[in-house]
Formats: sequence, structure tokens, C-alpha cells
Amino acid sequence: MQKINKILSQIKPLNQQIMKNVSEHVDQLTKPIGALGRIEEMAIQLAGITGKERPSVKKPAIVVCAGDHGIVSEGVSAYPQEVTKLMIQNFIVGRAAINVLGNQIGATVTVVDVGVNGEVDHPSLVKKKVKNGTNNFFTEDAMSETEAVQAIEAGMEVAQNLIQQGHELIIIGEMGIGNTTASSALIAAYTKAAVQDVVGRGTGLNTDEHQHKIAIIEEALRRRNVNDASPLQVLARVGGLEIAAMTGILLQATANRTPVIVDGLISTAAALVAYEMCPMIKDYLIISHQSVEPGQKAVFEYLNKNPLLSLDLRLGEGTGAALAYPLLDAATRILTEMATFADLGIEKNNEATESTV
Repeated sequence: MQKINKILSQIKPLNQQIMKNVSEHVDQLTKPIGALGRIEEMAIQLAGITGKERPSVKKPAIVVCAGDHGIVSEGVSAYPQEVTKLMIQNFIVGRAAINVLGNQIGATVTVVDVGVNGEVDHPSLVKKKVKNGTNNFFTEDAMSETEAVQAIEAGMEVAQNLIQQGHELIIIGEMGIGNTTASSALIAAYTKAAVQDVVGRGTGLNTDEHQHKIAIIEEALRRRNVNDASPLQVLARVGGLEIAAMTGILLQATANRTPVIVDGLISTAAALVAYEMCPMIKDYLIISHQSVEPGQKAVFEYLNKNPLLSLDLRLGEGTGAALAYPLLDAATRILTEMATFADLGIEKNNEATESTV
């Protein structure tokens, strides 16, 4: 926990002076004030995150954290656990959806085994395995606090390596059968939302299976006694190893003032864990999209955050975040490539440019 505490102490507020300077610059660009809407907001946020008046998000890196979940033995998933290993192989050979979208935006894809149940052997796979999947948190804690810390630190190490390699932005994604169950449990535990309001159909459960999943999570939360637990204890009791690793990526990147794009339900749950450990991180969060999983909405309301896109996605892997990346790239480009009224030799009248240029 010493490494985590050190990183937590290094996380500072957004640079307000830089944000003020960038906001003033944005208002001088050749457009009506506010005409680029949330693109302008992102430009200002990215400036505050990086501490730079001209932030850059070049050389994006996608990280897919993989881990299995013992809770699948309770019949909460439509797919068997073996699918996790098969999908990792698909990521490695570059044929998964995230590889396609990563290629589109020029991003590298790093796959991290932090808790897969079994071995996948390939030179490009980053092996940070803590254990062969979590325990069944219906009958026992998903992992020990020590194992949760190890998984968080694994994510921290991956993030630091990518930052040292010159990646200016990180996209977090995941793979792990059963992870919507763990994510829903975490969201209900932290936000106090009703379980039935945060549990979706995951990979395609029918109505009876969906109700069974809700009942399993409700009983598991009662058994794990999460109400009086610390953020780390909640993660250890009902979370996932890949969720912990993504939490570590968020913490490490934030301490380094490197932007991270959060993907769907599972990485949003990781963002929630990071927030519970360090509330200051809320201002750094960039949520890419709202998936069809209802649990995300509870987090958005809890953190007062809005996603960038709504495309009815429910794949994970970082796909929604990869689709949102061009918006952040656009936000940085308006700061460096767009002319100001002064550049055109025009004295700007703020009232006149509120609706017309």
C-alpha cells in the first residue's frame, strides 16, 4: 500500500491558472463564444490535466486488462469463463474490435493478464497475474486486500511504462467473463443505489437470468458487509482484478498529469474505485460513452459527470473510448491550428460574436 499512498499524495488539483488562460484563448478563436460546445470544455479540461496551454494527446495507448471472476459459478453470465482466454488470443493477433478501432486512431494495444484463470503464453502479453481469477464473492471475499493492492500496483506499473514510452493519452478497457456482475456490485456498494437499478443483462441474459443475477448480487453484498468497509475493502470483497488494475492505471496517469479515457461499465466502475480512493480524481475523469448497462447512469449521477457519446455500446475492451478519442484530438487541435480574431486583424466584439462571426 506504500506505493499507492505515494501516488495518491502526488495527485494535485487541475491547474486552474492554465485553464483560465486557455478559456480566454478559446473565447478569442474565430467563432461565436461557446459555439464548439463540449469540444471547448474538453480543451480546457485537457489543459488543466496536463498543465499545458497547448495540450497534446498524440500516440494514444490502449490497455486491455484481463481477469476472470469466480462469481460466474453462480450462473450470472451467458458465456463460460473460457471465453476470456480465447478473447485474449484474439486481441494478441489483432482481430478483435478494439484492434480495429485502435488501428483507426493509430493507438497501440497492450493486453495485461492480471487475473486470468489459466495461462496464455505469448511474447506480447504483459503478465502481471495476481491469481487465477477472483474467488466467488457470493461465498467469500473476491480477493484479499493484499491481492487488491497487488492488482492496483500492476496497473500503476503498466501506466508508468507507457508514459515513459511517450504515450500522451491512455485508453482503458477490459476483458473478463463475469465482470459486469462485479462492476454492478461495486457501483451499488459505493453509490448506495438499488441493485435492481444498476444491474443490466450483461452479455445477453434472459429475464429469469437477469433476475437471478440481481438476487445473487443483493445477497452477496449483504454477506460481504460492504456498508462499513473502506474503498479498498469494498474492492477486495466484491471487485475484480482487472478492475483494480484499471484503477491503478487511472491513479498513476493522474499523478503524471496524463489524460485517460474511460470506456464502458467496467472501466467506469474502476473510475469509481479511483474516485473513492482519491476524490480529487473526479475532475480528471473523461468518460467516453454511456453504454446500455444501467449501472453507468448511477455513477454519472453520483459523480456529476456526463459521457461524450451514446451509441448503445456494450462490448467493453476500450471500444467506446477509442471511438471518443478523435473528439479529444479535435479539442487539442483547435488550440493550435485555429485562428483568433486578432490573427485576422479583427477587433472582436464579444456581444456580436455570441451568435455570429
